[in-house]
Amino acid sequence: MRTAAAQLALTEITKRYDTRVVLDRVSFTVRPGERIGVIGDNGAGKSTLLKLMAGVERADNGEVTVVAPGGVGYLPQSLELPPHATVADVIDLALAELRELEARMRAAEHALAEPDPEAGAGREGQAGGSTGPAAVYARLVAEFEARGGYEADVRVDAALHGLGLPGLDRARPVGTLSGGGRSRLALAATLAADPELLLLDEPTNDLDDRAVAWLEQRLRAHRGTVVAITHDRVFLERVTATILEVAEGQVRRYGDGYPGYLVAKAAERAARLRAYEEWKQELARHSGLVTANAGRMAAIPRKMAKAGMGTGTWRARSRTHGAAGRVRQSQQRMRWLRDNPASRPPDPLRFTPAFATDAVDGDVAVLDGVRVGSRLRLDALTVRSGERLLVTGPNGAGKTTLMRVLAGELQPDAGTVRRSGRIGHLRQDEPAGPPDRTVLGAYAAGRPGSLDEHADALLALGLFRPSDLRLRLGELSYGQRRRVELARLVSEPVDLLLLDEPTNHLSPQLVEQLEEALTSYEGALVIVTHDRRMRAAFTGSRLELHEGSAL
Repeated sequence: MRTAAAQLALTEITKRYDTRVVLDRVSFTVRPGERIGVIGDNGAGKSTLLKLMAGVERADNGEVTVVAPGGVGYLPQSLELPPHATVADVIDLALAELRELEARMRAAEHALAEPDPEAGAGREGQAGGSTGPAAVYARLVAEFEARGGYEADVRVDAALHGLGLPGLDRARPVGTLSGGGRSRLALAATLAADPELLLLDEPTNDLDDRAVAWLEQRLRAHRGTVVAITHDRVFLERVTATILEVAEGQVRRYGDGYPGYLVAKAAERAARLRAYEEWKQELARHSGLVTANAGRMAAIPRKMAKAGMGTGTWRARSRTHGAAGRVRQSQQRMRWLRDNPASRPPDPLRFTPAFATDAVDGDVAVLDGVRVGSRLRLDALTVRSGERLLVTGPNGAGKTTLMRVLAGELQPDAGTVRRSGRIGHLRQDEPAGPPDRTVLGAYAAGRPGSLDEHADALLALGLFRPSDLRLRLGELSYGQRRRVELARLVSEPVDLLLLDEPTNHLSPQLVEQLEEALTSYEGALVIVTHDRRMRAAFTGSRLELHEGSAL
């Protein structure tokens, strides 16, 4: 329910796309000045939620209320612009409210400077009133100044500099910028508008570490409210104080920032495990009572001489008396328990080493004089059994090329590559299979065993719900397809684990589980990641690539 202190309120919001319910009767409020991080699995409905807040889309049911006199700034994941649009057009689009306010202010100024000569003395007497031209102009100037309108273009330059685009020509066509450049331009313009309510969809995408650090500082200093969708856990820790988790059509609120969210999720899992153990124990107890009382019933004869009541007469003894009643009660309770099971929380993810015996002197991969066009030039690289190697470098440095060579998926133009043992590779952008294949079919592809067995194994990982198994890969988001690949990887022992940007499009909670699984993995690991928290916590060797060569 909306309160007087709420700046943004969603009440009983439902949103569908065709037959799929993305948000189901969602209600929550956002108070002025809050900094909120929105998290969840890829495809859970986070971007839809932000579009509803921004008024870009309308809910099928329910009400969205926004109270932001200082304006709303919305940054979508991708900005659709005509090919002839310029940098100035993008800036003007983001500053549209300020530009419109400035136009009204100039019009009022013009009206004040050139009064209507036919207005007469009576109209002149109203000029200084609350509704006269002077009063209108004064109100518009006050609002423009309060919004920082005079400094807007200066803020654009400052934001472009902070985000790595200093001195960007306003007349430059946007189509000549890279995808990352367009994203940074849109972010800079949105921040420069300095609205009271900022709605940002993955603002750290395409930013290097320095630009992200600048953005974090800028958002911490923002005087208004921030709602940001992000997969960046460091960003969540440094910027947000509240977490909204979008999952299964619902939105849950967690306080105390990202650390508080992790504590709450651990407590939820512990409570689920306790409930499951109690359910299992009660089911076993009633099953034991049925067995024990059935044995007692079998020992009771159908007729009993001078039984309990009566004085010497033969009385028929009902088999449903006493023990039979307890059996009936326990059976009813067992039926209820089976109809209302407590679900067991999934076991933590776990990578298993195969420990092949054919490793050459403990080496699982040896590269010697490898060349792949102009993309990769490595004189030597050895990955030993149990070694952990982090590969870093800017985009285009040759990281993914190296991973494909190590996996045996790309043959070098020159040099030799020796491998031993089993290799598992989580690719950055390869599909999990044909688009018409189901989730279960993609997981089971090429593996022995029945589909029922594979379904049980996949569901035990907790990466998919039973209803998801029938979905086709073409219907899934990118993050959901990555879950299929991840499921296959954790269910097969490997000696060399190759992970290319494993955190991309995964929810922060799943990334936390992935990190825990890697901590206990005893095989060799080579990983490429831009995840700042994962890089900071990494223990092992490091290889930095630049233009295909090791530094």
